Amino acid sequence: MLRKRKFALVAFPDQTMIDRIASFGASIFSEITALAVRHGAVNLGQGFPDFDTPAAVREAACRAISEGRNQYAVSHGELPLRHAVAAHARRFYDHAVDPDGGVCVTAGASEALWCTMFAFVEPGDEVIVFEPSFDVYLPNIQMAGGTVVPVTLHAPDFRFDPDELRAAFTSKTKLILINTPHNPCGTVFREDELSLIRDLCIEHDVLAVCDEVYEHIVFDDNRHIRLATMSGMHDRCITISSGGKTFSSTGWKCGWAIGDESLITCVRRVHQFTVFASSTPFQHAVAEGLAAPDSFYADLHNDYSRRRDLLVGILRDTPIPFRIPEGSYFIAADISGITDMDGAAFCRYLIEHHGIATIPMQAFYVREHIGRSLIRIAFCKKEETLEMARDRFRAFTEHYRRTSAVGT
Repeated sequence: MLRKRKFALVAFPDQTMIDRIASFGASIFSEITALAVRHGAVNLGQGFPDFDTPAAVREAACRAISEGRNQYAVSHGELPLRHAVAAHARRFYDHAVDPDGGVCVTAGASEALWCTMFAFVEPGDEVIVFEPSFDVYLPNIQMAGGTVVPVTLHAPDFRFDPDELRAAFTSKTKLILINTPHNPCGTVFREDELSLIRDLCIEHDVLAVCDEVYEHIVFDDNRHIRLATMSGMHDRCITISSGGKTFSSTGWKCGWAIGDESLITCVRRVHQFTVFASSTPFQHAVAEGLAAPDSFYADLHNDYSRRRDLLVGILRDTPIPFRIPEGSYFIAADISGITDMDGAAFCRYLIEHHGIATIPMQAFYVREHIGRSLIRIAFCKKEETLEMARDRFRAFTEHYRRTSAVGT
């Protein structure tokens, strides 16, 4: 069972909770965001853009509403979105997806992950997870009755050790969960890394689940490779993504799982008794978004590259070491050289004394001590927001250089 997180702001009497949820505290995102609001901090913590969804996609949502697409959707997804997801897979990855049997539209990628865990993981099954990992992974696995087997992405490059990964596979391994581009590290898994994962999945008859929500936010010469397109993975890989990151529409909660019909049928059976269907008009809007011209995706890349480079320039003027991300919209930084505080205490200090909100990465680890000195900084923000953060990081840096201390 996972340990109780020490980050929760609100505690509840243990006797009111069943064992399955007693170990869960409030999400670290809820805590940091509430603290940021209280202190008027620039929020570089929670990964939601502070700029709007592209106008064409917003207009498509309004048009769907005005045209009367406001009742329950088909449970596994409206036909236009399922066809758009399949066309998108073919367009960008030469990935053949059956829009009728191979797609399940969900209430965001998080619900797709939930349904996948409950469709395939039984009590006693082991699930390999690369840590740090997005905070819903571990509770989902635990609530499904599975055992989390962590494999560390080792700082400062945040890559896994092949021998450690091999050793994690056992006769009880049911599933491996892969997130690329990675949140919170910014790692984009290379072809050789994915090939090893593929070989181990085939050797041990293991299902792979790929969280690819940042698939279009990749920088420099890095390339996002879809594991499902590698030989031998068609019928043992579920790919999960959403419109939230690509279209800056995180509040729409429109995601999907794709894969062989034999796998997606299982996901659909859980989905129909979880939320049944996701928002109808937003499905039609995201369908139009996925068909956007190449210029949209080029602009998305350029805009996020510019934001990344702006935050990199800001952080280079601070004493905080960090890694330039290969993908996603997060930068991982290491505070071990400037303070004895752990990440949680440092993030509270930054909010309360300098008005900057970031996220402690120890919340993303099974073994929290590994990530105790790491923080995550988001750059999915307007340039003026990042410039405001620059002023506050300068004040932090001046204080640090003047006192050679953090926390005073």
